[in-house]
Amino acid sequence: MVDRLVNSEANARRIAVVENCFGGEVLSAPNRVLVGEGVLQKQCRKELKQRQFFLFNDIIVYGTIIIPKKKYKGMKVLPLDEVRIVSLEDTTPDRMNGWQIISLSKSFNVYAAHASEKHDWISHLNTCIASCQKRGEKKLAEPAPAWIPDDAATHCMICNKSKFNAVNRKHHCRRCGKIVCNGCSTKRLLLVAQSTEPVRVCDPCFADASSRTASQQRGDSSGEEGSDGESPSGQEEPGPAQFFS
Repeated sequence: MVDRLVNSEANARRIAVVENCFGGEVLSAPNRVLVGEGVLQKQCRKELKQRQFFLFNDIIVYGTIIIPKKKYKGMKVLPLDEVRIVSLEDTTPDRMNGWQIISLSKSFNVYAAHASEKHDWISHLNTCIASCQKRGEKKLAEPAPAWIPDDAATHCMICNKSKFNAVNRKHHCRRCGKIVCNGCSTKRLLLVAQSTEPVRVCDPCFADASSRTASQQRGDSSGEEGSDGESPSGQEEPGPAQFFS
């Protein structure tokens, strides 16, 4: 069904509306189709926040809602050939119907209003992802972790001793997503998919990465193979997701 929309006026019109809502950002591209859109609850560092999501046949676009259906800001784009989806179990009343979007540069949890909406999103996402990855034959390298929410830990998740307070601040390991104290995250590591500069990681992740690098270097020398802060938006009562194919 996506193929029949590629050169349609309806598809071009829908994409133009999204571009206008983001202040003129260019999203149109050859063979690009807007597959669907909707409001999802995105797990940010401290809390769930509503974000507007757009699924194209080759990218995911999302942003902060300023005026529903009229104005968004902070546009983020994730190429689908670098994405995979993992369904999440329901845990609490405000964290139901969720799934994890995992990519090289950014990973996070999102939640739909209803189970049927979750099913529709995941079905369309996996169809588009499979199509992109089949065309590009691109394998997902080490992805960025989804950060564990701040309210999920009162103590460091590495040493289990250091209690967080106004002085002893929480930090997130950029490699595993755990909440750690300063003493357990003294190292920096270059994660090229996330940043051009070394970023904070927990000490176990640094040790693991160093061990892997050393192993790979030994293998090379012997000719053998080696072994988001986002601004808040006003909460609305979102309508159901809409899919066009």
